[in-house]
Amino acid sequence: MRRSLAIPLLILTLAALPGAAAADCFIHYKAKRDNPLRLHYGIVQVSGSCPGAPAGAVSSRISSAGWSLLNVTKVTQSPPTASEISSAGSHYYR
Repeated sequence: MRRSLAIPLLILTLAALPGAAAADCFIHYKAKRDNPLRLHYGIVQVSGSCPGAPAGAVSSRISSAGWSLLNVTKVTQSPPTASEISSAGSHYYR
């Protein structure tokens, strides 16, 4: 249990440092994989400003693992909250 909390806490601590993620973009998304059907929520970090086509930035990253983008739910420059990190699980910063 300690290990599962340590990584998100470390990430939040680093993100809170001045300038650590000031210009980064965080894209929240939902994706699926068929046969058998699996769904997931994830968060992708893009260095620099938010892309004009966030769906393309996410699709290119997740398609190599066999996932298909369903939709982008949020695009922000604010770091994800602890509950969003928890919800994303292993699909955080994929």
